[in-house]
Amino acid sequence: MIDFVNTRDIDRGTDALGSASDLRAWLAAHGHRGASRATAADLEAAHALREALRAVLLAHNGATPDSAAAAVLDGVAQAGGLGVRFGRDGAELVAGGGVTGALANLLIPVVRAGADGSWPRVKACLGEGCAWAFYDRSRNRSGRWCDMTVCGNRAKVRTYRGRRAG
Repeated sequence: MIDFVNTRDIDRGTDALGSASDLRAWLAAHGHRGASRATAADLEAAHALREALRAVLLAHNGATPDSAAAAVLDGVAQAGGLGVRFGRDGAELVAGGGVTGALANLLIPVVRAGADGSWPRVKACLGEGCAWAFYDRSRNRSGRWCDMTVCGNRAKVRTYRGRRAG
């Protein structure tokens, strides 16, 4: 899921999901084999999912929550048939086929992280123009930046210059 959010690099202005064929290739490379027929509408849905996840991850890092993000996530889960299947070995989360199912499959780690308590540690960087998704490994869950040497340093330099100028 973090890799999916990071298909758009805001800082560099690049997007690994620039076309429907890019989406098909990315999904196949990440084990979602049933997504061989992505359309422009599927690409739009993928972009909406990615940015909704980013909004939630920014909120995990103290940004104002985006009330529309939950509706997008719910819509993707419903459209992709995300649900529970019970078998002899217990229950598992599953999604339908095709591109909508593949997009819903990207939400399975979100559900698992919510269940194990690690979901709040998945954040998006607060660095200006960054919003890169990362897992906060800090002991006290206070990580703000994807990389202290890049975004953290930029923020500290801005703060320092602001104090000197003011």
